Amino acid sequence: MDGTLDHVMLRVADLDDSLEWYQTHLDYEEKDRHEGDGFTIVYLGPEEMHEEGAMLELTHNEDEDDLEVGDAWGHIAVRVPEDELESSYQQLMDEGVEDYRDPESCGGRYAFVKDPDGHEIEIVKRDYGAKWSLDHTMIRVEDADEAIGFWTRKFEYEHAGRWESDTFANYFMKPEGAAEEAMTVELTYNYDGRSYELGDAWGHLCVEVDDLAGDWEQLQTREAADYRDPESNDNMYAFTKDQDGHEIELLERDPNADSLFPF
Repeated sequence: MDGTLDHVMLRVADLDDSLEWYQTHLDYEEKDRHEGDGFTIVYLGPEEMHEEGAMLELTHNEDEDDLEVGDAWGHIAVRVPEDELESSYQQLMDEGVEDYRDPESCGGRYAFVKDPDGHEIEIVKRDYGAKWSLDHTMIRVEDADEAIGFWTRKFEYEHAGRWESDTFANYFMKPEGAAEEAMTVELTYNYDGRSYELGDAWGHLCVEVDDLAGDWEQLQTREAADYRDPESNDNMYAFTKDQDGHEIELLERDPNADSLFPF
């Protein structure tokens, strides 16, 4: 199994506000939309996306306007060219985005803003990938060894980088041989032994697989959580969970399908 990260899903309270924010400030375009019974899902991303690039999925459920951003969910990170961090952040400030953590406060290495629902968005300097494309998704874990083991044993991911300090460590995971432009999952482990709350504003990560049925069976052999199997989802997708309860979708895409959604 060597599936790349296909998308990251966030729940939003006001879909129109969120779409306007991402389309105005990050120049995202709507890739596809699904109107369900009581919910709407929209895929977003830069106009020019790498074939292994990940999308942002915004999900809005009717009558759900009080979402909690738990601390188990960290942030998504988007890319800007190496020499455009300060100017890109200033552009967002000029457009009315709230000043959260500017480049100077982050040592000139990165910056942070928040979307209308309080989801944190890190801005990182990269010399690859389209501007504002998704670079990584950060989740917090309570046991680094278990978390790394989950992604290496269950999904055959490998270290794409790490950063360790006196109080915490970040581990970046992605499939072996994945393009630089592919999104990574950042596992953040704090040494103080704290625990976390997931919150309902954080949705899931999605891994695109080649064979949904076969890869699901392989995950079960590797003792992954049987959360929502393919059969219970009409063999369109499936969900497992990691050791901290973060949901991970498995999705097999048909390149000839008219829609990005399997519904």
